[in-house]
Amino acid sequence: MRVLVITTVHDPRDSRIFARQLRSMLEAGWQVTYAASFHDHATPPPTAPELATVDVPRAHGRHRVAAWRAVRTVLRDHGSAHDVVLLHDPELLLALPGLRLPAVVWDVHEDTAAAIAHKPWLPVPLRRPVVSGVSWLERWAERRVHLLLAETSYQERFGRPHLVVPNTVRVPAEVRPPGDDTVVYVGSLSRVRGAAELVQVGRLLHERTAGDVRLHVIGPADDAAERLLVPAHEAGWLQWAGRLPADEAMAALDGALAGLSLLHDVPNYRRSMPTKVAEYLAHGVPAVTTPLPLAVDLVEQAGAGVVVPFGDAVAAVDAVLRLREDRDLRNRVGAAGHAYAATHLDWTVKAEEFLSELQRVAR
Repeated sequence: MRVLVITTVHDPRDSRIFARQLRSMLEAGWQVTYAASFHDHATPPPTAPELATVDVPRAHGRHRVAAWRAVRTVLRDHGSAHDVVLLHDPELLLALPGLRLPAVVWDVHEDTAAAIAHKPWLPVPLRRPVVSGVSWLERWAERRVHLLLAETSYQERFGRPHLVVPNTVRVPAEVRPPGDDTVVYVGSLSRVRGAAELVQVGRLLHERTAGDVRLHVIGPADDAAERLLVPAHEAGWLQWAGRLPADEAMAALDGALAGLSLLHDVPNYRRSMPTKVAEYLAHGVPAVTTPLPLAVDLVEQAGAGVVVPFGDAVAAVDAVLRLREDRDLRNRVGAAGHAYAATHLDWTVKAEEFLSELQRVAR
C-alpha cells in the first residue's frame, strides 16, 4: 500500500496523524509520503524506511492561500503514485476538483463548524457565512470522498454511516504509580482550552505547597495563551515546555500525581473526547477534568478521576491536593484508569480497523 498523507493546519507531530496513524502504516510495511509544514513548525522531517516527506506552507489564521496552492501541486505531482490520499484538513477538499487522483479519504478530526465560532482571526460578521460554507463543504465531501470520523457524534452531520476511528492511545503494558510532586497538562493551549485556569492552578499549587508540587505544561500555545504562560513560567508557578515529540510528552506523564483537562463548555468540546484524558488514564495518572459529557462518562466509567466545575481553578487544586494527601486513593484511581485504558482505549486494537479501511477504499 502507498499512502499520501497531507496536513497544512496540524503540527507535523500531531498525535493522531503522526504518532498513531502514520506510525501504524509504517509498522505495516506500507510506503508513505507525508506532506506537512515541517519548516513553518520548526520541525525536522522524520526519517524512516518507506517514508518520504514533502514540505508545504502552514495554513493558519487568514494565511491559507499559499498552503492551498502547494497542496494542489503535491496532489498533481504525487497523487497518482499512491493508492490512497489521506487528508486531515477540511479546506484541502477544495484542492481536489479537476485532478485525477486515487481514492481520497478525509479524516474528520473535529466539528469544524462549531470550532469556527472560537477562531479569533475570523471577524464576527463572517462567522455565520463561513459556518454555512463549512456545512456545504461537508455535504459535498460526503458525495465525493471517503470519510473517517474521530467521534461517533460527528455522524449526525452526515447522511450516511462512516467508520469511526476514535482518538484512542497507545497504552503501555506497565506504568509507574502516581507520585506526589508533579501535575501535568498535555495538549494545545488557548483561552477555551483553559490556559488562564492552568496559570491559576500553577500559582495556587506553588503557594499552597511552598513549591513542593509543580505544574508541568506541555504543548503549543496561541498568542493569547502564550502571553499568560510566559510570565507564569518566569515566576516559577509552572514549567512550560512547549510542544514536545509525542514520545517525550507521554514519557513526562509517568509517575505524575494528576493530569489536568480544564476545557471550557463550548460546542466543539461537548461532542468530543479530550484525548489528553485518555492519555492520562493510559499512563496510570488520575485525571482532573471539567464536566464535558464524554470526559465525565470516561472518568466515571473507569473510576479514574475527579470532575471539577468549569473555570474553577480552586476546585482543581483542591482535587489535586486530596490525591496528594491520600496515597492509597491516587494509587487506586491510577491503576483503575490504566486497566480501563488497556481494555477500551488501546490504539493497537483500533489500528487494524484503520488500516483495513484504507485497504478497502483503495480496492
